[in-house]
Amino acid sequence: MRIVFMGTPEFAVPSLQILHENGCDIVGVITAPDKPKGRGKKLQGTPVKEYAENVGLQVLQPTNLKSEDFLSELRALKADLQVVVAFRMLPEVVWNMPIGGTFNLHGSLLPQYRGAAPINWAIMNGEKETGVTTFFLKHEIDTGSIILQEKETIGSEDTVGDVYDRLMHKGADLVLKTVKTIEAGDVQLKPQIESDDLKSAPKIHKETCEINWAKESEKIRNFVRGLSPYPAAWTTLGGKKFKVYKVQSSDRERNKAVGEFETDNKTYVSVKTNDGWLDLIDLQMEGKKRMPVDDLLRGFKFD
Repeated sequence: MRIVFMGTPEFAVPSLQILHENGCDIVGVITAPDKPKGRGKKLQGTPVKEYAENVGLQVLQPTNLKSEDFLSELRALKADLQVVVAFRMLPEVVWNMPIGGTFNLHGSLLPQYRGAAPINWAIMNGEKETGVTTFFLKHEIDTGSIILQEKETIGSEDTVGDVYDRLMHKGADLVLKTVKTIEAGDVQLKPQIESDDLKSAPKIHKETCEINWAKESEKIRNFVRGLSPYPAAWTTLGGKKFKVYKVQSSDRERNKAVGEFETDNKTYVSVKTNDGWLDLIDLQMEGKKRMPVDDLLRGFKFD
């Protein structure tokens, strides 16, 4: 089959790589336009573009997926199948173009956690299991018929970074398996079942990353894990803003109000929650580097 691959960030690279290295006929790679990065604001290509160009694949970088110029280029590739991994929403004229359809890789066990941030939300909600799903695109986002799924255990100390890395590679294996299944004509589609207990995974914004110390300690710990290392939970202590990457339960018994903190200005900073205390283990003060709490307290003291 002639395949067009669509993706942008690091998460999509192993999927493109495994297809290329297994001899799939990738006739084009669609990715986001170059963006200025760094202090010099030099234009830099996406991770998918960098890999594609390194192995000699044709790359298209449309700014408008509905423009006639792009649609003409896409039609000219004569794809039988389109594979989407961590790209953007596609208009119907794009996803409905190839005769074999367009399938997407999603970082959850659909229909749970539809949306832009499935890995984050699964960990923030304290799930013990997640996975990856391939499904054919249709009008409503993340609702198409399921092709294949693979499960992945979430450990009690896993951060979103840990699970992201594992799903990135597990997802690549599933993408290849999905392509081979479609090529063999052995697809057995499974419709997504709607129910009242489905959890969503909306895009995460900076303001929604603030820690609410009035919650139970375990919920806060999951919240921090689900945002570490990116975009990172944050809080304000002593008039200073901190990103928080790791917390752990503490047995402190001081009588403080929820959200108040205590520190010896040497080895620990601990914050009162709804049902106990949490020590801040790994954090970053605004304008400084990320570091363990004892390292931070060597150069900064709370009043």
